Amino acid sequence: MSSLYSRSKDLSSRSRKSLSDSPPSSPSPSTKTFRQDRVSSRSDPSGVESPSDRLSARTSTYTRRENRLASLSKTEDDSASKDFKKLYEDALTENEKLKSRLQDSKQELTKIRSQLDRVTQEKEALEKRVTDMEEELKTFPALARLQALRRGNARLLQENKAMLRSLAHFTQTASLPESDDL
Repeated sequence: MSSLYSRSKDLSSRSRKSLSDSPPSSPSPSTKTFRQDRVSSRSDPSGVESPSDRLSARTSTYTRRENRLASLSKTEDDSASKDFKKLYEDALTENEKLKSRLQDSKQELTKIRSQLDRVTQEKEALEKRVTDMEEELKTFPALARLQALRRGNARLLQENKAMLRSLAHFTQTASLPESDDL
């Protein structure tokens, strides 16, 4: 039963073809006479057209139309497949270019990161050195004050020695006149 159903389905789908897909059917009698009148007025002055001429004209029109449609679809298919192939090849080459640029960018990024790490380490070392120098500068005024105090101490010691000498000299001179008087 299923084979009958599918067969009848095929037949019904065949009968549903559009008019543009099927060959022209035989015209109705009124259409025939109208066409004959039209053709006779266009054909030779005798007005006689043979049935074989009509049939060949109908067949040649149908054949030309089919050939034209077939050639159009064939060129569209060929050009479409060539276009898709060209587009695909273009996309592949573009992808390859982009992949190589991406690799170059990744390598450059790695190089820049390593340079950045190196610069960061140098910066940290320089900051530590600056901090140490600032600490030394903070102690430098105390050192300068200490040196000033030492200079002042040395000056005071010299003055003290000078005073002791003059005191010793005065003591000797004061003690001498008393001994002369005796």
